[in-house]
Amino acid sequence: SELQRSMSYKVLEGNVGYLRIDSIPDQEVLSQLGGFLVTHVWRQLMGSSALVLDLRHCTGGHVSSIPYLVSYLHPGGTVLHVDTIYNRPSNTTTELWTLPQVLGERYSADKDMVVLTSGHTRGVAEDIVYILKQMGRAIVVGERTKGSALELQKLRIGHSDFFLTLPVSRSLGPLGGGSQTWEGSGVLPCVGTPAEQALEKALGILTLRRALPQIIQRLEEALKNYYTLVSRVPALLHLLANMDFSAIVSEEDLVAKLNADLQAVSEDPRLLVRAIMPRENSPKPEPGANEQLGTLPAVPEDEAARQALVKSE
Repeated sequence: SELQRSMSYKVLEGNVGYLRIDSIPDQEVLSQLGGFLVTHVWRQLMGSSALVLDLRHCTGGHVSSIPYLVSYLHPGGTVLHVDTIYNRPSNTTTELWTLPQVLGERYSADKDMVVLTSGHTRGVAEDIVYILKQMGRAIVVGERTKGSALELQKLRIGHSDFFLTLPVSRSLGPLGGGSQTWEGSGVLPCVGTPAEQALEKALGILTLRRALPQIIQRLEEALKNYYTLVSRVPALLHLLANMDFSAIVSEEDLVAKLNADLQAVSEDPRLLVRAIMPRENSPKPEPGANEQLGTLPAVPEDEAARQALVKSE
């Protein structure tokens, strides 16, 4: 089915969940097959320590599915207004909110998440990338997205054989703090890199972020055991214990932040952190290069499910 061809998943080395979506089905399909997807896809990824959502090849989708997908990545107990969609033919606006309840579990907000993008990522997929980035929920890695229209409509010109394709809906993007959204300009990644290298880059970022607690523990031990300005150690330890590392995506970021903050608190320019870990030069294979991605089993054969899948194609 179309659903099986458009979705695949795997748990990669380091217990990183990987979910690739090439086409986003509409809300009707998701409501019909939600339990099936939770059982055969989502539960396989719930135990991962971090999640990579690959939208590099996602070129189509349905606006109605945006709240469903975002809700699984938003903490429970609250609802969030993620977008407002304006439709020109009907001159109406529709607000999109996360769902108060979902089937199965939500992915923990304490776990890192990376979204992969390319210049081919467009439409509804761009809106999802934009929302997750503005929420501060995901690190976007890859290329600037296409900047295409959220919804297109094909209109015949008179009785001729000519057609005009027009954008008929657009995102008003409340999370962006204004009317300027990704349409036309695309979504800028947090970390720019060629699309074919985006997964390797993402895994490197997640490896660094996974090591952060151990790095901070080593720094605390070094300060307690070796730093000569003993009176300043408590303030430095307090700083490290409360430091925000949410924006750290590289060793350079980490070194710059640590040095700036530690020197500001200690008033000691000699207090320096340097990265001496060797870098790996060997590229990591994409999922599927040497092993098969997990794919969906055959969907249930009941009539309602088949009709839903047909409508999604």
